Amino acid sequence: MHALILVDVQNDFLPGGALPVPEGDRVIPVANRLIERFGLVVATQDRHPPDHGSFASQHAGKAVGDVIDLNGLRQILWPDHCVQGTEGAASAPGLNTDAIERVFPKGTDAGVDSYSGFFDNGRRKSTGLAGFLRAREVDEVCIVGLATDYCVKFTALDAAEQGFATRVVAEGVRGVNLAPGDVERALGEMKAAGVRIVHEADLAEGA
Repeated sequence: MHALILVDVQNDFLPGGALPVPEGDRVIPVANRLIERFGLVVATQDRHPPDHGSFASQHAGKAVGDVIDLNGLRQILWPDHCVQGTEGAASAPGLNTDAIERVFPKGTDAGVDSYSGFFDNGRRKSTGLAGFLRAREVDEVCIVGLATDYCVKFTALDAAEQGFATRVVAEGVRGVNLAPGDVERALGEMKAAGVRIVHEADLAEGA
């Protein structure tokens, strides 16, 4: 059984959003085309409380891009984004959400960030995604979404570590590139962990 995972295709990560990923909107048509080819589609979503510890606004004298220690973990500070109940946290316009069987929220604990769709950054809590996929007898996952060098990367690495054959569709992801080369380094990390970077045209019908 194969599943498609849509990672954080949310308003705040699109151009014009609070934390825009360059060309982030270009993943939407790719996601929609792939949705038609998978029998199981799930999504992850950032759903931060307003006082989330990853927000620069919560730390006096700190700015976006600064790095702090957040409860024992290295934390890059971000603009306030994907706050629970806001339009920024909603799925991107144009995304075929009707096909999504279940959405897995992440980043809901103010004390720890959560890039991966499987675990928080300290691997202290699970989102339940791995168990859900296993219950549906999924053995291979395909990933698209935002952003290549953060939530896509960590979701893919955890998927592979959890024993799922893992593919990332090159046309269906875009990166932040906070530091030059971050995207290429992320792709290298994923490949080294056994994640396959594939092209949409290479995916067989029925994925």
